Amino acid sequence: MHKELNYNIDDLLVKSLLDEASVAEQIEINQWLSDSDDNQRYFEHFELIWNQSKQLAAQSQIDENAAWERFKKRTQKSSEETQVIPLHKPKKSFAFLRVAALIAATLGAGWLAYLFLGQNAESQLLTIHSGSQTVTDTLPDGSIVILNKKSSIAYPATFTGAKREVTLTGEAFFKVTKDKTKPFVITVNDMTVKVLGTSFNVKDNANKTEVIVETGLVEVAKNNEFVRLSPKQKATVVKTKPALVKDDAEDELYKYYRTNKLVCNDTPLWKLVEILNETYDTDIVIGNEALSNRPINTTFEKKSLDSTLAIISETLTIKVEHSGQRIILK
Repeated sequence: MHKELNYNIDDLLVKSLLDEASVAEQIEINQWLSDSDDNQRYFEHFELIWNQSKQLAAQSQIDENAAWERFKKRTQKSSEETQVIPLHKPKKSFAFLRVAALIAATLGAGWLAYLFLGQNAESQLLTIHSGSQTVTDTLPDGSIVILNKKSSIAYPATFTGAKREVTLTGEAFFKVTKDKTKPFVITVNDMTVKVLGTSFNVKDNANKTEVIVETGLVEVAKNNEFVRLSPKQKATVVKTKPALVKDDAEDELYKYYRTNKLVCNDTPLWKLVEILNETYDTDIVIGNEALSNRPINTTFEKKSLDSTLAIISETLTIKVEHSGQRIILK
């Protein structure tokens, strides 16, 4: 494992998990992750601790400094034997990392060391975080997952038991290896997606959770309600409404992060703008409400944002104005 980044790797990982890392910092993190499998495992364990820490941070009143010191003493010997980079004593601003030590103190000796040093391959939980780039990963059963930016997936190193269970945050496309004896189950937000072998897209954001099927059959469930989807069908749950809604998938825009193409077939401008904001991490707004539903029919190859906006402007005969960081269509 390379150690050149020891002085700041924890800080960089925290910034990545908060989606605050700059492009240069994310490149540095990605390079560090690619240097060795140990680095990748370190990040996976780091992320697990981070997620557990967030759950207890708000309610903790225990002396975090003292807990951190107890945690270091408990894990120091084991960390040296396995050559896993030890966490530095965190800065005061990173309260969540301090609470990681609190978890060790409150849940019993060695719990975090268990996460850091790993167990056998069958029980080890792996987490992949895409950061600022799309990431393709192969799961233990041979299934393929493509993570969109700012997404993550967690799964065991080996699928055991009656189901193949994974947890998703963000957006991903799955091509699941068929196994009738062991269903593939995705937990995303408060929904579950169950399949035997198929391909489909799952997207979860602040507004809604959406599942679109390309091949095979998919069952989507929330609470006691469920729907079954065939190819070119989708299930949607809007965050402000509890019901599952089954409908036809009317376009192929959801594929953009895999194909690097935006295929518009009578696509309303508002929907194209929504995808452009995701693709380019920008702030485009429609300044004239009458333009929101104007349809557009063209295919955009992934080029510069200015080039794409120029095509939209010419096709729909609208103006593109820049106001600081905001882009206004009117």
